[in-house]
Amino acid sequence: MAAAVLLERGIRHVQNELNRRSPEVESLIGALEDSRADLVRRIAALILSIDPAIREGVKWNAPSYFTTRHFATFHLRAKAGVQLVLHLDVKGRPGVDLRTMIPDPTQLLQWKGQDRAIASFANPDAFEEQRAALAGILHAWVRHTS
Repeated sequence: MAAAVLLERGIRHVQNELNRRSPEVESLIGALEDSRADLVRRIAALILSIDPAIREGVKWNAPSYFTTRHFATFHLRAKAGVQLVLHLDVKGRPGVDLRTMIPDPTQLLQWKGQDRAIASFANPDAFEEQRAALAGILHAWVRHTS
């Protein structure tokens, strides 16, 4: 009996994880050159690890991440590296100034408005150096935007 329950839980876990991933996103990532694809996959894995409620989809022809609203979308047309745009969905929210709510001790973010910022990574090594900082930013961003 216990083995059957564990197996059922394992199957549900795998199904839940598959529901969080998007074949359309993998197709977009697969079309990138290898080094950029690896970088996007690493960042995407970090985003999905932040909260089990986070899902991925396609927005603006790029991988995008959401809970109830989209909050992070890759900018894949950058000339070098990869950019991750953090935002408050399409319309934003009047009166919300995330610049004062999101800790950024390493100055990773380039703020483009009170509710929109960009994190840029030139290569996988640059991302790994900032992984912990981005994780902290994402935790706070999800908490303030969900």
